[in-house]
Amino acid sequence: MPDPQRHTRALVLFSGGQDSTTCLAHALQRYDHVETVGFDYGQRHHVELDARLNVLHHLRAQFPDWARKLGPDHVLDLAVLGSVSETSLTRDMAFRMQANGLPNTFVPGRNLLFLTLAAALAYRRGLSALVTGVCETDFSGYPDCRDDTMKAMQLALSLGMDQRFLVDTPLMWIDKADTWRLARDLGGDALIDLIVEHSHTCYLGDREHRHDWGWGCGSCPACELRARGWAAFRKGVRA
Repeated sequence: MPDPQRHTRALVLFSGGQDSTTCLAHALQRYDHVETVGFDYGQRHHVELDARLNVLHHLRAQFPDWARKLGPDHVLDLAVLGSVSETSLTRDMAFRMQANGLPNTFVPGRNLLFLTLAAALAYRRGLSALVTGVCETDFSGYPDCRDDTMKAMQLALSLGMDQRFLVDTPLMWIDKADTWRLARDLGGDALIDLIVEHSHTCYLGDREHRHDWGWGCGSCPACELRARGWAAFRKGVRA
């Protein structure tokens, strides 16, 4: 397995949501040079693509020590993924569970394709750590968020490109409340406020309704998960 101590340059898979923003802060604390990559894959709304830029702007402005480490942002066009996916993230359909036991928010192959293309970009850019916000605790049953999947991808990418990649998953074993706590540990209340105000999680792309935990419809699975995590986090802060 790759030795994390040998990896000093990282590429963060960055959607502009709570998890990927926390992962970006983690990477900026851990690595000497950090770049970001987002994916336009035909999602139902482009709010998260705008949120990415807002988060990056405010992160650079509010955290000058991190800004010095933060390199270019990249966006890759993955329209083909949307064209082959019949999911509630790429089509106008209601959220529901499917016959196979997975929610219809699952986009088959998404994280596998994201990591493969991120690794190709990282190879060209001289980056060897791939940082992603997948986790088993809140992964909604997504098989491409499992630790075993990430380990398999790390091995396949390292062998297939003849370069020792590290797939860094700082959120793998923590829930949403712990993700808020990690953000506070990394960047204090300033990072918490940034995530609340500028990151985006809502599956419906709602930026009209403001809650204590941020913007969103408040009823889709992503909003409900974020709200529950926030409530548990704030309860711990007050205790």
